[in-house]
Amino acid sequence: MTQKARIGLAVGILVVLVAGVLGLEALRRQPGGPPVVSTTPTLAPGAVPIYLNGQLVAGFIPADLEQLSQVSFTDAEEGKLQEGWLLRDVLLLHLKPEQLQPETRITVSSSSRNKSAQLTWAEVNEPTNNVMFDLSNRGTLKLVSVLPSLDTRDEWVQDVDKIEVTAP
Repeated sequence: MTQKARIGLAVGILVVLVAGVLGLEALRRQPGGPPVVSTTPTLAPGAVPIYLNGQLVAGFIPADLEQLSQVSFTDAEEGKLQEGWLLRDVLLLHLKPEQLQPETRITVSSSSRNKSAQLTWAEVNEPTNNVMFDLSNRGTLKLVSVLPSLDTRDEWVQDVDKIEVTAP
């Protein structure tokens, strides 16, 4: 083999190696498909999660409710003013109206108090029922209402930490 042939062979091998390395780098940098986007919302610490049919769809903290109109009523038991935000409005911030049928079950619960209230969307959607969140003295949310199932302090759900919406 002549000197020219050896040099040509060496240059050819170098070109193949460089092309191979550049090709591998290009493949490594190329995404393996569409980017993975998480559809599960990230909740702020202390946020109340909202689940729709078992899937986490949203969450909120009391400060998020300041954008909503406040409502109030005087509770019959102690005659104190209860002022806050309708559960209806809170849910409609995060859910579409068509996801909520009159018989849709809404469960508001407190794990620290081991207490919950089950309502239908028809009950929650009726403004005269005053199904609403009020801030407790500790700054946590409590679910109150004039409905017979939630009209006394013993029936209220204090320290709310979860909302579950279950469509029929």
